[in-house]
Amino acid sequence: MNLLDRRRFLGWSAASVGMFGLGPNLERATRGSRNYSRGTKRKILILGGTGFIGPFQVRYALERGHEVTLFNRGRTNRNMFPEVETLIGDRNGQLDALKGRNWDVVIDNSRSNPAWVRMSAEFLKDSVGRYFYVSSRSAYADTSLVPMTANAPTFTYESAGIERGSEDLPYGLAKALSEREAQRIFVGRTNIVRPGLIIGPGDETDRFTYWPVRIHKGGEVLAPGDPSDPVQIIDVRDLTEWMIRMAEEDHVGVFNGVGPFNPRPMAQLLYGIRAVTAAETTFTWVDGEFLASMGLRSYSDLPVWRPPTEGREGFARFDLTPEVEAGLTFRPLAVTTADTLEYHFSRSRERQAQLRAGISLERETEVLEAWHGRK
Repeated sequence: MNLLDRRRFLGWSAASVGMFGLGPNLERATRGSRNYSRGTKRKILILGGTGFIGPFQVRYALERGHEVTLFNRGRTNRNMFPEVETLIGDRNGQLDALKGRNWDVVIDNSRSNPAWVRMSAEFLKDSVGRYFYVSSRSAYADTSLVPMTANAPTFTYESAGIERGSEDLPYGLAKALSEREAQRIFVGRTNIVRPGLIIGPGDETDRFTYWPVRIHKGGEVLAPGDPSDPVQIIDVRDLTEWMIRMAEEDHVGVFNGVGPFNPRPMAQLLYGIRAVTAAETTFTWVDGEFLASMGLRSYSDLPVWRPPTEGREGFARFDLTPEVEAGLTFRPLAVTTADTLEYHFSRSRERQAQLRAGISLERETEVLEAWHGRK
């Protein structure tokens, strides 16, 4: 199927984004319906706090009346939160600034270093009530299960094919090992959150941003795979605000941070994004085998999209019943899209012109011409 009839998917898009015409004001229009009752006030220590997800955690925690302390090296965005106590140190052993202090919760946004998690957890085990570790969907060794749940096996050295003691750990294995360090040290007091692709304003990877920006330009857009290929991602604010609310409510366990509850078809995603723009856009759907023959890879050259091929059938088919019961909610796609575009256009012209994910217009045109001429 080359050109997908938009009307076929209009119902999907309407259900997903709801209030298209509000554009950038949609966030303000919908916040009134998101008045979550406040839980117990907490003393929260955030390791980092100035990267992508950290600032959203800090702002939401302060908004809900919590006492927040940051621990970082003081090198990035030093003046982002002048009203918040910041302790200077390094996860790589320089933890003295944390001595003699107590917190209810520590949130560890560590990327993927099991040794750092071990040192932090050992240092804090007697002075912090619960340990939140932000892991990743990449920790799963097997994503063939449908539906996926937090009980699916995570990587071990053996399943990853890595020798024990190796210093060069694949990302998924490093995340899985980091989880186990936190769980071993904070027995029964650990909250593991495994997000998928985190999207929204502030994301410098551009993996979701590619699609709103490309669709905003208009014209014929290469749409990858089958329109029904499932997608589950997460707005950075849905993820971080949920974590703060779980800290208030004493949730402990392992959770997946993806959404929406029902996987969104790729067609719904693209048409939902287009509904926020004023661009004249058509989508040409190109099947996965042809894309592979042209050297294009899912999830990198064509971000967000990962088809449910053999062995990955459950990658975007998570059963989120436990997560929703623990308070996870999902913003409308229109909100995320509008805010992502607003953030993108606030960046320098040079940065706007150099997306870090996706393919160039020239490469897209080349592939589309090859697709149309394949017969």
